Amino acid sequence: MSKSQETFGKKEKEKKKQKNRLDKKEKMEERRANAKKGKSLEDMMAYIDENGNISATPPDPKKMRVFKQEDMQIGTPRYEPGAEEIEKTGIITFFNQDKGFGFVRDLQSQESIFIHINQLDGPVKENDKISFEVEKGPKGYNAINAKKI
Repeated sequence: MSKSQETFGKKEKEKKKQKNRLDKKEKMEERRANAKKGKSLEDMMAYIDENGNISATPPDPKKMRVFKQEDMQIGTPRYEPGAEEIEKTGIITFFNQDKGFGFVRDLQSQESIFIHINQLDGPVKENDKISFEVEKGPKGYNAINAKKI
């Protein structure tokens, strides 16, 4: 008589395969039973409460506030000089005499503003106090009509 071709290892592998098939079938049936398809709109709705958190319950109508889209601001506002801020004062923090450019620290807003030698009325060096006007350039704000104080 010959021995059976099924060894202990083969039997164990076959048992594992059968177990995995059953587990997979059970999971599939469970997913079908708990499927979200066919739920009502109210069940799928999410709300934002007064603190900005997402919740499943609708917010209290007494605490509700209405916002206009135009009034909402995302991020920080860009600095734009107003008409009242035409003449400013600042200190030159860096100036390269060879290349003819530098930067001015505005004393009021502490913003660093680019300055070119063509916009100066005379020679300047670092830590000089100047008065200037601000103009919007292609890469940011530029100091124009600068005078040493």
